[in-house]
Amino acid sequence: MSEIPENLKYAESHEWLRIEEDETATVGISDYAQQSLGDIVFVELPEIGQQFTATDQVSVVESVKAASDILSPATGEVIAINDSLVDTPEIINTSPYQDGWLFKLKLTGDINSDLLTAKQYAEIIAEED
Repeated sequence: MSEIPENLKYAESHEWLRIEEDETATVGISDYAQQSLGDIVFVELPEIGQQFTATDQVSVVESVKAASDILSPATGEVIAINDSLVDTPEIINTSPYQDGWLFKLKLTGDINSDLLTAKQYAEIIAEED
């Protein structure tokens, strides 16, 4: 069973979004996504300062099984990336919601209105299994 924290919003494409107290957003991939991908071996991260619209392709996560495009769940500017993933991408496998986050956005526009609650996301992934 995948871990699905209640305090996050989820995209059907398996990214999660956490709005921080300073109105920035942290983005990563869900526990279900990392389990589906298997052992993660490479992460391509965006550059700080890049601007993205909700649902734009931002980065790529590669595993021994497949490569997966990471879509932005919100409109914003990249203000931080998780540099530790460059040398140790497998952190995503062990800590997808804490240490394995991908990037942070300064929100400058819309948040994808199709984002799901934890309960809705759990229903979606139950259908995929």
